[in-house]
Amino acid sequence: MRAVVQRVSEAAVSVEQVEIGRISQGLLVYLGVCQGDSSEDLMYVADKVANLRIFPDKDGKMNLSVKDIAGQVLVISQFTLYGDARKGRRPSFNQAERPEKAATIYQDFVDVLKSSFALHVEVGQFQASMRVSSVNDGPVTLIVDSSKII
Repeated sequence: MRAVVQRVSEAAVSVEQVEIGRISQGLLVYLGVCQGDSSEDLMYVADKVANLRIFPDKDGKMNLSVKDIAGQVLVISQFTLYGDARKGRRPSFNQAERPEKAATIYQDFVDVLKSSFALHVEVGQFQASMRVSSVNDGPVTLIVDSSKII
């Protein structure tokens, strides 16, 4: 499982020009599910997202998590995080999980953030063409990968 995590002052997602999710200060998370991802992968990435200390404390040091600041999270499904562009000019998405299984894992990830970490979570629409807007704060952008290759 792979997540691109951005610290944002605000973010929103719309489908067919209808806004379906919006957050204020918090994290925008693009989540990709890989073939073979397990509950351990899910828990690893969810724990990292909830507890990454990337928000400034009173001294301006990145020392607080989204939980610490009572921030919000917007989670967007993003199978293209497993795009392999090493050969040719057209990426291969063979590593991405099949949509039926990925949708379940995506929803489980959202549920874990809500239930285990008590975060306010907004979501995109799985397999939809979405427009995501955000104001990256910092900018701070990190990659979390459960295979720990990044």
